[in-house]
Amino acid sequence: MTTKKRHFLKTDTARLVVATLSTYETKNALKGRLEVLETSDHTLILLNGVPVALCIDKTPFFTVRGAIELNPQRHLVTVDMGAVRFIRNGADVMSPGIVDADESITPGDFVVIVDERHKKPLGIGTALITGIEMIHETKGKAVRIVHHVGDKVWNVAL
Repeated sequence: MTTKKRHFLKTDTARLVVATLSTYETKNALKGRLEVLETSDHTLILLNGVPVALCIDKTPFFTVRGAIELNPQRHLVTVDMGAVRFIRNGADVMSPGIVDADESITPGDFVVIVDERHKKPLGIGTALITGIEMIHETKGKAVRIVHHVGDKVWNVAL
């Protein structure tokens, strides 16, 4: 992944990003200078040099590092420990591996995937079914992975 551009966000754009990410009820505040890092593959938003958000379809959503740092409380999908190694390798989340999900999730929403034991973020994805269906379904895909621990975004060097 090669860097194309890196610049600070204008104040009004930074406020919009903070407002968007704050809708997920983050426990930690977004304080510091926000920058945009445009790469050959993605557009990242940096907070004090750490990639905290990834622009997916021009909408900012947490990176795994951002979810670890900011600790969102909404749009979480909890998977059992057996699914962890598959998600770390970039596999989509299957319904049988889900033990809990935010019931307000609708198809197309961005979600943070966490493990059941430590509640640590493993990946970011797009919901394919509702949160209620994720809890009750016994087969099929529930979340399409966009970014996970160990991928290019996780390993971005600044």
